[in-house]
Amino acid sequence: MDAEMETQLHHEIAMTNEATTIDASVVQSRILQSSSLARAAAAQDSDDEMGGDGTAQPVFPKLDAMADRGGKVEYRRVRCPKHRYTPLRNDWEQILMPLVQFLKLQVRFNTKTRSIEMKTSPHTIDSGALQKGADFCSAYMLGFEVQDAVALLRLDDLFVEAFQVTDVKMLKGDHLSRAVGRVAGHDGKTRFAIENATRCRIVVADTRIHMLGSYANIRMARNAICDLILGAPPGKVYNNMRTVAKRMSERY
Repeated sequence: MDAEMETQLHHEIAMTNEATTIDASVVQSRILQSSSLARAAAAQDSDDEMGGDGTAQPVFPKLDAMADRGGKVEYRRVRCPKHRYTPLRNDWEQILMPLVQFLKLQVRFNTKTRSIEMKTSPHTIDSGALQKGADFCSAYMLGFEVQDAVALLRLDDLFVEAFQVTDVKMLKGDHLSRAVGRVAGHDGKTRFAIENATRCRIVVADTRIHMLGSYANIRMARNAICDLILGAPPGKVYNNMRTVAKRMSERY
């Protein structure tokens, strides 16, 4: 009996040794196989970079604005209202810097027509620089600050929307004045609350309201302003703005 148990023990030890023993030839074959796979992957990458017939794929340089237009010079003109002439004269250097240094446009102010004239130059790189500059100047003419209007040059998903108070509800006389007063609030507090909650910029110019921001933010600000025009109390709008601000903070 003892002899059988000893024989079985020796057999188990031999089996475990065979299972744990590493064959050098097998390891070497696996190393060779992995190196061959690496070479095949590198060859595949080179084939992807090359064409199907072994020729290199062409690489085209980026077209500048002048080449994209076929060598033609484009112009834009933005009229300056009377009430924005003095602020434009005070902020002219701040307006000129992003247009000339970043967009590489040629800009001048025509005193006869009282308008900002812009045109492309051989140094203009971006094909959409002229349109961005026109949008920037138009936003400033609507009443936005230079620091807010510059965001139109840096971001692509910003828009300017405007509407009349009478487009929401036909009001006349004192009723129209009270509606504008509800939108602005005492010392502009209501407007500032809507701006901070929706991350927009709002300009109240008589009975016309201008908004600058992304599409979703403009929609939320427009809904709040329309509620105020329709006669909603400011306290209810404040509560809605609090909810909107909390939702925006959770999203970002």
